[in-house]
Amino acid sequence: MTKAGIQSTQPWTGHLRGSRAYRNLLLALLFGGLATFAQLYSVQAVLPGIAREFGIAPADAALSVSAATLGLALAVVPWSWVADRAGRKRAMTWAIGAAVVFGLLLPLAPGFEAMLAVRFAEGAALGGIPGTALVYLNEEVQKVHAAVAAGTYVAGTTVGGLAGRLVAGPVAGLLDWRAGVLVVSIVAAVAAVLFVWLAPAPRGFRPVMRGQGPSLARRILANLRAPRQLGLYAQGFLLMGGFVAVYNYLGFRLEAPPFSLPATLVSLLFLAYLAGTVSSRLAGGLTVRFGRLPVLLAAVPVVLAGLAGTLVDSLPVILAGLVVFTGGFFGAHSVASGWTPRLADQGRAQASSLYNFFYYAGSSLLGWAGGLFFGLFGWTGVVLFAGGLALLAGTAAVLTLRGAPG
Repeated sequence: MTKAGIQSTQPWTGHLRGSRAYRNLLLALLFGGLATFAQLYSVQAVLPGIAREFGIAPADAALSVSAATLGLALAVVPWSWVADRAGRKRAMTWAIGAAVVFGLLLPLAPGFEAMLAVRFAEGAALGGIPGTALVYLNEEVQKVHAAVAAGTYVAGTTVGGLAGRLVAGPVAGLLDWRAGVLVVSIVAAVAAVLFVWLAPAPRGFRPVMRGQGPSLARRILANLRAPRQLGLYAQGFLLMGGFVAVYNYLGFRLEAPPFSLPATLVSLLFLAYLAGTVSSRLAGGLTVRFGRLPVLLAAVPVVLAGLAGTLVDSLPVILAGLVVFTGGFFGAHSVASGWTPRLADQGRAQASSLYNFFYYAGSSLLGWAGGLFFGLFGWTGVVLFAGGLALLAGTAAVLTLRGAPG
């Protein structure tokens, strides 16, 4: 048994690319990502309806998004402990099943406080998917194809995040917000069933028994003390913070003169997520040819170019810039998230969970902080803020990841 206490000493090298098991695993993770992120972000498309029904301010309504992301951030590390003992697929099955149940209960919430409680529980359940999925992937596919497979999973998360918003919004427009999130939860339930059905039985996993291998606290501390892991966590924290800031405040710019777009058209900005679906898969393939660090660093100028495009007072140029920016972000995220468990000397599940913790912490903290720059300097302030975060992420990658094995 290796240092991590969880890896098999058997000559298992992973499913061959092109095999039925490999294809099923990729499809399973795609559906798992879809189910997770469709539920996580569906309420973002129906916030006005929530505010109207409960008679609350928009900022208060937005807590329904924050409650779920907070639950997810706090739960990823405990779920990694479960995954170390019960197994990756079993833990993800429990997590995705519980999340679907909470999602189906959400439309029945009698008041806003009850809704927040259900959303927090839903997010906590979803915390068992993102980190565990990438560890499961790294244990079950051949090393040379792990980055490509990780890109497929990230592509599923982009489709899920987009679908959750684009399904809930129109349904809520026809009926109400409860119907919107109910339909998304039903779609997520179907995706969850497909995940469980398609995911191959684990072959590269060996459970950690009590007293066997390093303790959970030691595995967490080992990753927090590893410079390379900290460099990868910085990617998630900084890049996600800038990404959320851009999407949070670009709508305000486009609803104001000289564009004066209606909110319904502004919501279509989320279609730019499709660029992430493509770039996450593309980045995974490029890492096989060029290595992870060069691809990760190449994403930084792509992000900056996209941001520069959003400064132009031309709607087509702004939209093109947003597509480029989104593609660059998801390409970097695909590489960093898939690399994290690969570089872990101890506690791969904890390494991946910590990446997700910092990723969602960046979303919450830096995504909010971008509003301060918007208030002081307008859209230019947001672009400078997000661009500065991207440059910091690139600098951290150069300083910590040079020479790291892929």
